[in-house]
Amino acid sequence: MSLLVSNARSLLSNCLKPQKITNNPILIPTIKRYFGNTNHFKVDQSKNSLKSYEYTSVLLEKNLVHRNHLNPTEATVLRCTVFDAEGKLEALSTDVKRADLISNHGLFPRDLRKIEKIGYNTEIAPSISVRKDSIVITLLHIRALIKADTVIIFDDLGSRNSHAQTQFINDLENKLKAKNVGLPYEIRALEAVMVSAMTNLDAEMKVQTTVTKGILNELEDDITREKLRYLLIQNKKISTFSQRATLVRDVIDEILDNDDDLAGMYLTEKLKGTPRNVDDHAEVEMLLESYYMHCDEIVQTINSTISNVRTTEEIINIILDSNRNQLMLLGLRFSIGLLSMGAGLFVAAAYGMNLENFIEEDDYGFGLIVGISMVSIVILFAYSLKNLNKLQKITIGDHYRQKIKDQLF
Repeated sequence: MSLLVSNARSLLSNCLKPQKITNNPILIPTIKRYFGNTNHFKVDQSKNSLKSYEYTSVLLEKNLVHRNHLNPTEATVLRCTVFDAEGKLEALSTDVKRADLISNHGLFPRDLRKIEKIGYNTEIAPSISVRKDSIVITLLHIRALIKADTVIIFDDLGSRNSHAQTQFINDLENKLKAKNVGLPYEIRALEAVMVSAMTNLDAEMKVQTTVTKGILNELEDDITREKLRYLLIQNKKISTFSQRATLVRDVIDEILDNDDDLAGMYLTEKLKGTPRNVDDHAEVEMLLESYYMHCDEIVQTINSTISNVRTTEEIINIILDSNRNQLMLLGLRFSIGLLSMGAGLFVAAAYGMNLENFIEEDDYGFGLIVGISMVSIVILFAYSLKNLNKLQKITIGDHYRQKIKDQLF
């Protein structure tokens, strides 16, 4: 990278002529690659052209350094923890060249891409790849290369000193040293990986379900904005966890469906020159099936929790809609009352115009007009409430009956 930066700086220094950078056939590929656009790299023919080129050189150098730092695929070394054939810790967090890993262990460059990206907080789908003399595993926080006499654990930048990583290293060491279990070296390593992955999934599942159930129980007593916000955040978390657990389950299921990969996992017998037959893989199949069932149980549990959250959300929406309808009905009742009062007010306004109508000379005129006004108010209010109540009592059955009647007639 330093050589590339020095070459770029020399190119820029050699281009100190009154011309545009975008016209330079040597510099334009480098500019396009690292900046994407050359329209703003124009240098005029003024006395400040030298200063502009120097500024562009500094920008290019910083951009090259920044991109090399952020691009994990350009890393030349990987930090690894290595176990030997006896299960002893041979190297702890040692830098190993990427090229040496590919050449010494018969890997493809694509096998290391997921391992390189994981340290940069990139979500990577889990995978179990069976190669000629190795097994490459990318599973949750574990990145491992298993061989017949060696296990290499790739340390993630984010989990190098985590409790889960330390516990996995200790458990792996104990399983590799246990030689009286009747399983070959690579199957014991695979079991340690699966145990660590399932343990972490199970622990996270318990945390997520406990927090979610607590929020749902609080919502049964009182629905507030803060509780709904917490429910939304927790719903996103359990959905993300459900996707991860489902991917792990699908990876195990995919391996179980492939007899060639199951038989190819017996690396010790391959090393001895007596590879297993395609249908002779009972031990590893039973091992993976047990962890598949465990992972499937975790997926079913978290999906049940997600279903409870969705049911609660639907009930909350129904309650809120019902409250909204009650408020609307209350407003309609007030409007009906005001409308009914308007009939009486109209009569009062008519007789308040100080025009002669000869009723004021009658002894019963005032009482008669007041009575007629009150009766009209009551009649109008009762009629409006009757129609409102009829509108409230419309059911789904009434809707379908009315629809059939409209179709028939």
